[in-house]
Formats: sequence, C-alpha cells, structure tokens
Amino acid sequence: MPVPMRDGVVLAADLYRPARDGKAVDGAFPVVMERTPYDKAGRVTEGRYFARRGYVGVMQDVRGRFASKGEWYPFAKEAPDGYDSVEWAAIQPWCDGNVGTMGGSYSGSDQSALATLNPPHLKAMVVAVGTSNYHTSSMRQNGALELRFMVYAFRMATTSPEALADSALKSALDADFARVGEWLTRTPYKKGSSSLRFLPSYEQWLLDILGEGEFNDYWKQRGYAIDEYYDEHADVPTIYLGGWYDSYARGTTANYVALSERMSTPQRLHMGPWTHGGWTSSFAGDVEFGVDALMDDYDGYRLRWFDRWLKGVDTGVEREKSVRYFVMGGGSGEKDREGRLVHGGVWREAEEWPLPATAFTPYYLHANGSLSSTEPTETGTSRYVFDPTDPVPTIGGCISAAPQVMPVGAYDQRGDSRFFGCTDELPLSARSDVLVFETAPLAEATEVTGPLTAILYVSTEAEDTDFTVKLIDVHPPSGDYPDGFAQLLTDSILRCRYRESATEPTPMTPGEVTKLEMVMYPTSNLFAEGHKIRVDVSSSNFPRFDVNPNTGGEMGRERRTRAVENVIYHGRETPTHVVLPVQGGEAGDRG
Repeated sequence: MPVPMRDGVVLAADLYRPARDGKAVDGAFPVVMERTPYDKAGRVTEGRYFARRGYVGVMQDVRGRFASKGEWYPFAKEAPDGYDSVEWAAIQPWCDGNVGTMGGSYSGSDQSALATLNPPHLKAMVVAVGTSNYHTSSMRQNGALELRFMVYAFRMATTSPEALADSALKSALDADFARVGEWLTRTPYKKGSSSLRFLPSYEQWLLDILGEGEFNDYWKQRGYAIDEYYDEHADVPTIYLGGWYDSYARGTTANYVALSERMSTPQRLHMGPWTHGGWTSSFAGDVEFGVDALMDDYDGYRLRWFDRWLKGVDTGVEREKSVRYFVMGGGSGEKDREGRLVHGGVWREAEEWPLPATAFTPYYLHANGSLSSTEPTETGTSRYVFDPTDPVPTIGGCISAAPQVMPVGAYDQRGDSRFFGCTDELPLSARSDVLVFETAPLAEATEVTGPLTAILYVSTEAEDTDFTVKLIDVHPPSGDYPDGFAQLLTDSILRCRYRESATEPTPMTPGEVTKLEMVMYPTSNLFAEGHKIRVDVSSSNFPRFDVNPNTGGEMGRERRTRAVENVIYHGRETPTHVVLPVQGGEAGDRG
C-alpha cells in the first residue's frame, strides 16, 4: 500500500485487516502501526495477530529501506514521516480514527520522534527499548561514541535496496561487514575507504556521527533528541519497556521520568533483566535470572494496552502500578546446565521512579583499593598510564547491534576469546590501567536499584582524555567458580572536554585536579551476603566506545595518539565516590 509523505516521497506499507473467509470485513477499526528499517515483510506474525483481534495492522518500511522510496538517513529524519503515516492511516475508510504505535529499538525511537509532533490521531504507544536522546546516552554517551553504530552502518548497508538489487555490490558490502571488527581498528574512518562509498547516505551518516562531538543543531533533530521536545510531545498513554542490560536503559527511564510528570494520561515503566529486545529470554550473557524473568506473551501484553486505549475495553491496566522492575540477584550462584551462573531475581512494583525510599549513598574509593561508605581521611592518589593503542577490551555490558564483536549482557570481567581484543584469559583487574576498588564481603544483603552517578576527582597529562567506571557484583569463590565471578552490572564513560558542557568543549589543564560528574546507566541488583560491591575505573572500554587519542585533537578525525598518566584523587577535599541508590524495606512492593 503506497503512503505519500509531505515531500512527495512514497513509503510502502503492508495492511493486515480483520477478515472472514479470506475477505476483509467491512467497517472501521483501530490501527496498530509499526515503522521499521528491518523489512515490513518480517512483521507478518504481528500484523496477523492484531488483525485477528479487531485491529488493522499497518507495517511500514521507513524511508529508503526495502520497498519504500527515498534516501535512508538513520534515525534523525523519522519525525515528519511518522506523523504523516499516522495521519494517513487515520483517514482511511478502514480506520476508526484511533491509531496506536508499537515496536522496539529503531521502531521504538521512531515512535517517540513522531510523538514530538503530536499527531491528532495518535492515541497510545508501546515504546520498547527506545532513546530519549541519542547524543546523551544512546549513540554517544557523555561525549564518547558508541562504536556499535559503526558496526550498524556496515550491517544495514548489506540489506539496502541498492545491495539487494546488485549482487556484486552486495558481495562487497557483505565482505566488509564480515570483517567489521577490523574496520573498528581503522579509525579515524576515512571517506571512500570502504564499500560504504557506494551508498553515500550511509557513509555520510557514519562520518557525521563520528565527527559531530558537540551537542549541536545536528543532534537536536527530533529523531535524535526526543527530550528537547518533551513540551510538544503527544499526551497519550504510553508504556516504556526496557532492560538493565539494554543499550537504551538510561533513555527508557529518562523518557518515563520526564513524561510521567508532564502528561495527564497514564505512563508506565517496565524494566527487566534483559538485553536489547531480550524479553523472551531468562538470561543475559553468562548469567541466568530464572524463568520468571522472561516475558512469554509480548503480543498479549501490548494487546491489553491497546484494547484499553484504542477500544475502551476494561483490561485492568489502569489499576496496575506505574513501575514494574526486576531486582537481579538472590540466586544460588551455581552453574546451570547451560553453563550460566544462576543469579536469580524477583519482580517488584512501585508508583514512582526513582523509588521514593531510595537512600542515595556515597561509596568512596580509597587509595588502598577499598570501597566503603566511610569518607576518606587519608590523602592519596591512584595513578595509571592510559595508552590508546592498548585499550581495555569490552567484556559485555549494555550494548546492542554488534553481537559479532561485542557480546551483550552480564559476563565475568576476565579475558575470553569470545570478546574482541582479548589476548589472554586473565582478569581485567590484572591490567595496570584498571583501578579496582571493592568493599569487604558484605555482612548482609544490599539492594541497589535506580540511577547511579560517579563523582571523580582527577588529573591528566592531556588536554583531553576519557574516564570509565564499572559497577560489579563480585561473587565469592565456589566449586563452580573457583576464582569467583566478577559480574558486570553497568558502566559508563565521560570524555573530559565535555565535563562542563555538551555544547562547548573545554580543554583540561594538564596536572590540574578537576571534578568530573558522570551519569551512569541505572540498574537493580541485590548484592548478596558474602558478595562484594566493586567499582573499576579506567580510561577505555573498546570497542564499546571509541578510544580517546589523548591529543585534544578533533574527534573522529585525529590520527595521532599519545600515552598519558591519569590520576584519581582520594581525600577529604577530593572524595572520589559513586552514589548508589540503596534500598531499604519500603522501596517497593515485594512481589
């Protein structure tokens, strides 16, 4: 079905209508729409599911992908096309004027983008694993680039309309994607150096995200910066669905927090222990959370929401609490039959996020390597050399779109041939450029649920460098894990030139002590009795993030590198710490 856009470009949509004996039923029905760059032909099951339940399913290829015309430029331009598509559907004879949107990842973010234009006929949304701001926490993070999107450019090129129509071009693109790990080491990426040169919009997008470091007008486009347009956002009932090991965990919670305050309609937050789109699995990486962790009826979950807000059926969703979240932990710690550590967990509910009973508690990093809630009295430093040519390898985390070079989820923080850049099987903590701070074994279980912040007092020899922070649950040694298991929970990075402003970079003064505030991804975890809470600090996490060359040169274009000494300060006047959202007995409903 052709869908005309305001500029004359025609997008393609498949319709799934209620039918009897193979013929569409007359009458008007609510529409459920999904807009995707991943081929609408792959949404047959969803389209049929909703058509059989009294909806018209509209599955659409976004501009420039598969059957839709025009040029694809990822994410940034989706708002007007989405608005036009919703309003086109609403005036068709088979639509009763009520349109809901759904989808995850790209199809989650493009919903939020179109909602900033407030289409009159948009009535409900289920936004799964979508962004709030691609510069703040999804494509970039506190200034650093998430290199999964370099992988994404190569991957998406292999299914471009041009590649699908030209076998020779597809072979070239497939070959480059197969060696994409090598391309990650060939930075800065040079225009025309890869087969992406045959797809100018794909290559230009990659060059843009590599080179546009500041939060400028480029990043303020509606498809990138949803949070810049919250005050214009459609006021419709919305579910924000995400996972603790998802690349959009921060964006998902940020959207809910901001819009639940602004909107008069119900807003919901639902966070599981999942990877990107992994709600049909009970594990993330090498860690198992139990059968209760998975969502076994995703379509039914969305149907209840749409039945209430598009049809007026009392499905009970209004009487449910606004926040549902999974607290990881409490399991046996043994290895299951699949070879995964059984970490376990439980679902809880609340009316607010962050949880109202949260005790935001500083845990201080001490010069002797300890981590505690006791403020430092000593004066000391922790020093290391950060060499951009030997970055710390990425071992799991909140990643998506690049599993062949960046396996996602919870892993023991030690070398493993499954991970790009690992040359041995030693713990990352053994590296001289990784600082480790940990508590004594906990005398009682401690729950950490909510947003996290790291406050670092640092100095560097460079005009610009990066600092990284990881939060880790250290499981004690056992028969299955004789050396214990350092389970990554969440991490983040900060590019120092953006420490004061995302819009106006400021060089560091070499040797000067500087305070950094780093917003981390949220999490929810029960650190069991006998476990340790650990914080690792370094300056790289590759290929999760691009590596800072330490020269202060232009990001995405600098060809030089230099090794520098970076310093963390500990003391009464320089109390480096992380702020953990510790929960007590009243944090949420226990069950």
